[in-house]
Parts: sequence; C-alpha cells; structure tokens
Amino acid sequence: MKMTFWLPAVLALAGIGVLAAQNPADEPFRDLLFPPDLVMQNQQALGLSEDQKNYLKTELTQAQSHFAELQWKLQGEMERFVSMLKQANIDEHAAVAQLDNVLAAEREVKRTQVALLVRIKNHLRPEQQAQLREIQAKMRGGK
Repeated sequence: MKMTFWLPAVLALAGIGVLAAQNPADEPFRDLLFPPDLVMQNQQALGLSEDQKNYLKTELTQAQSHFAELQWKLQGEMERFVSMLKQANIDEHAAVAQLDNVLAAEREVKRTQVALLVRIKNHLRPEQQAQLREIQAKMRGGK
C-alpha cells in the first residue's frame, strides 16, 4: 500500500499552489485568501504599487526557501513512518509516535501556507481584494 494521502500537501509546496491543488469543496479558505500566483498573474490589473510588489517578492522568496526546508522535514518523517509500516511486526507505540511526527510536520506546512496567504491579503487594498474575488469567480465559471 502506498502512502499517498499526504502527497497533495507536498505537491502544493513545489509551486506554492497553496490550497489550490485539492478538491474545491475541501478548501474553506479559497474565497477568503488569494494564492500568490493569482496575485502575480494579475499584478497590472490590480494596480499593485511598487511597495506591494517588493513586499510580495520578498515574502514569496522567503516562503519558497522555508517550504523547501519543510518539504525535506515532511518527507524524512514520512520515510521513517513508511519504513516502520513495512516491518513484519510493528511496534504500535513507536508507529503512532512517528505518525505524530508526520502530522506535526504536515501541520507546520499548512500553518506556514495560511500565514503566507494572510500576509498577502493584508498587503492588498480592499478594492484589490474585491477584484481578485471577481477574477476567482470568473475562473470557477462565473459563480
């Protein structure tokens, strides 16, 4: 059995496609926060100031570096967990403790993702946020 239920979180790290790679029904933040790539792709339409652009570039650069570290940590914890599960006789307490390590690493990834999205939103003016919501609605088919 492959352990693929953590894969979407790890894949989301690669392009910082935060909260966008999963099923929309599972994304309670999708209408409240804005993925970095959406802001970058619409920077002219949003009329981002140079200060906003510089802030976002700095935040994204720092986030990419941090996400790379988190991905290594998550993959290492997951590898140890899978190795334990491959054993003929599994020490239940050790396996559950290692699962806790995997879940803690996954939690750190999600926490970091949401913190980045909040910082992005906080640096957008209300009218820019409204414009992004309109863009998102059009992308989903006009809802």
